[in-house]
Amino acid sequence: MAGNPSPIILQTGKNPQYSIIWLHGLGADGHDFVPVADELALPAAVRYIFPHAPMRPVTINGGFVMRAWYDIIQLATAAGSQAESDAYQDAAGIRASQAIVESLLAREVAQGIVPGNIFLAGFSQGGAIALHTALRQSVPLGGVLALSTYLPLVNSAGQEMQDVTRATPIYMAHGRSDPVIPYAMGVASRERLLELGYRVEWHDYAMQHSVCDAELRDIEGWLSSRIK
Repeated sequence: MAGNPSPIILQTGKNPQYSIIWLHGLGADGHDFVPVADELALPAAVRYIFPHAPMRPVTINGGFVMRAWYDIIQLATAAGSQAESDAYQDAAGIRASQAIVESLLAREVAQGIVPGNIFLAGFSQGGAIALHTALRQSVPLGGVLALSTYLPLVNSAGQEMQDVTRATPIYMAHGRSDPVIPYAMGVASRERLLELGYRVEWHDYAMQHSVCDAELRDIEGWLSSRIK
């Protein structure tokens, strides 16, 4: 992550045995979801890691430079279709951000956190990277929180996924009135993950491209059942 600020790290207690790496959405930064650490009452100490995406020009925003996990050339060209073409996606950028997340995973393991106690969470673009990365690990993670997002590079997911990652539970949530990443696109990604053999817990809410209180309470319950 040369040239990028260090991630924000928060611990909710001494000697945490669980880690949650939380990825922000397009144009935000690692501070965006820091308040979540206070919102979620979990039954054990957790280390939260909030990284910052690299600065890069984003095509759909007129080439404006902002924090982005990958370039977006054309979003939702086939909203709701699991056959959305990988050709319209920034595969190189997605894989580069996968490498960033994998370096964070390795750092947590080096600090004594077992992979099964590490969770990837992300909103929008961050959720796409969380899903993409989790499917390609050699050891299953504790779980994935994929919020208001979709599965990127869907056409290659089946070939690149590691069989052992089917043990990784996935929580997906989406706003039914999302104008940024259409609800149907999230549903299509859920269906593709189910086809690939993943366990997906799906929630939807009467909201747009955001996170609501009811969603946070559901996330709290989902994590609490896995963090003891």
